[in-house]
Amino acid sequence: MMIRQTFLAALIATSFAAPGLAADAPENPAYQTEWGLYLTSREAFEMKQEQGDRVLFVDVREPIEIMFTGWTDIVDVNVPYMLVDPTAWNPDKPVLQMQKNPEFAAGVAAAMQARGLTADSPVIVMCRSGGTRGAPSAKALAPLGLTQVYVVVDGFEGGTLKEDPRGPWRLKNGWKNSNLPWSYKLDKDKIPLRTE
Repeated sequence: MMIRQTFLAALIATSFAAPGLAADAPENPAYQTEWGLYLTSREAFEMKQEQGDRVLFVDVREPIEIMFTGWTDIVDVNVPYMLVDPTAWNPDKPVLQMQKNPEFAAGVAAAMQARGLTADSPVIVMCRSGGTRGAPSAKALAPLGLTQVYVVVDGFEGGTLKEDPRGPWRLKNGWKNSNLPWSYKLDKDKIPLRTE
């Protein structure tokens, strides 16, 4: 019962956040950026609705991950920060190894150029949970000289409810849990195929 109440309180707080209020800086320094610009998923949605094509919204997840976890068409483009390496196992856990995408910054720059955006245009990056890829992907854009790079701190799927009797489910905040538009239907124009 307590978990349900906590989940509902978080959902209500996220659903009715005031527009334009940036999320607090993440406590973990690894999740912070030099810009200090952070948004909840709802704030990112509202910013995109208000500014439209004047802001670039980038989903930095691996396309294979998106295929199984879902996608929002509010995003302008998918440029993965990390790519699955199907030839190697991760030495720390039983999953395939992931490598940094050497073309990540160039891919974001190309998407900006295609839309006529400048270094002063806002860029929003969103990963799965807002943690391990959000801030690092933003930091990877620093060489482009951008002035406004926002990180969606709760990501697409949000955080886990560790005390949930069913297991650690991603039901805490995030795009999917904030009643924002999403589906499993991918947009082939926004998720470019790799040409390796």
